[in-house]
Amino acid sequence: MHQRLISPMLSVRRGAEAIEFYRAAFGAEVGYRVDAPDGAVVARLASEGAEFWVADESPEHQNFSPETVGGGTVRLVMIAENPDAVFDQAVAAGARVVWPVGDRHGWRIGRVVDPFGHHWEIGKPLS
Repeated sequence: MHQRLISPMLSVRRGAEAIEFYRAAFGAEVGYRVDAPDGAVVARLASEGAEFWVADESPEHQNFSPETVGGGTVRLVMIAENPDAVFDQAVAAGARVVWPVGDRHGWRIGRVVDPFGHHWEIGKPLS
């Protein structure tokens, strides 16, 4: 059976720095990485099997970071067995708390914004 996956590609400024942040914040592992001569980077990362991509913004290709446009149009939802621990690890790595982890709307969930402007809701459904 064929499975279809969607892997977000996050446009950022300072791509190499972003990769290091996601490694520290989410334990992400780099599965693929290309570094351009000008310092730009494209990389595929995975955190416990959840894949996402990071790339330096490329205005000539209409790819802008949240820092450039003053916000984002997408929030990422990370479902984790222990959302409190993942949330705390992200904050320790440099994410800013938008709202702390708590029980709301049938979820144990909190929200952070990473140093590159991307918002992450980290949680799990309550039983």
